[in-house]
Amino acid sequence: MSRFQLLSDDQWALIEDLLPVRTGKQGRPFSDARSMVEGIIYRYRCGIAWRDVPAVFGPWQTIWTWHRRMAGDGTWDTVLQRLLTAADSAGLVEWSVSVDSTIARAHQHATNITRPTGAGSNYTDLHNEPPDHAIGRSRGGWSTKVHHLVDGNGRPLVTLVGPGQAGDAPMFPHLMRQLRVARLGRGRARTRPDRVRGDKAYSSRAIRGHLRDRGITAVIPEPADQAGHRTRRGSRGGRPPTLDAVDYRGRNVVERRIALLKQWRGLATRYDKLAIVYRCAVVLHAVITWTKTLSDTP
Repeated sequence: MSRFQLLSDDQWALIEDLLPVRTGKQGRPFSDARSMVEGIIYRYRCGIAWRDVPAVFGPWQTIWTWHRRMAGDGTWDTVLQRLLTAADSAGLVEWSVSVDSTIARAHQHATNITRPTGAGSNYTDLHNEPPDHAIGRSRGGWSTKVHHLVDGNGRPLVTLVGPGQAGDAPMFPHLMRQLRVARLGRGRARTRPDRVRGDKAYSSRAIRGHLRDRGITAVIPEPADQAGHRTRRGSRGGRPPTLDAVDYRGRNVVERRIALLKQWRGLATRYDKLAIVYRCAVVLHAVITWTKTLSDTP
């Protein structure tokens, strides 16, 4: 396999029919849509400028335009949902999920864009650019936070992006709201995992109540300050939350997923001005993960 061929034939067969064949309604058909996808992968894997994408993949302007339009119309999310449905029907999705986030420093090329003061991200409409472009000033400077919900084997189910200074707990309801895996044939989409593993950042009454009301087991440790507040209140503080310490060890799968994500240099550092473009590159990374899983399954 050439170093410029980044997808196997089996992987390409899983997504080929869902991808557009034209840049627009009146555009000419692509000579090779597969090379467009591999050009996008190459760009993010290497962390290079779009105009530096090797000519073997095609014109860099066409590759950028293709990726931008698919980010705006939700094509990559549709592809991921198709793969999740196929994986779930094959019993490959492990429904003990883990949640966490990671910071990606924003390059100066990404921050050179207008951001209205006080504007926030919209997590219900993933395909329209939020006013703040999911960029915020955290302790390390301008950055974006990538939030992950992964299955028990560390494979991505939901990905959202937000400004770097935002907390993890407020993002959790949005991640759960986006968790929706359709079934083959008839039947409701699955939206409820068996359990959720999270670190102390996700320990709050709101999150624990949300999971309890839906019958989902919370595997989340209690921070020392919350334990102290509960103890000082005496009987009014209630009982301490239960924690399955052995099961909590499984949360490391989301840490390993983040480590794999950051092997793509264009994701470890954000170079994209638009949040929807950057997020869909993360979704593309998830698509590659699931195509490998499905193509390797006998």
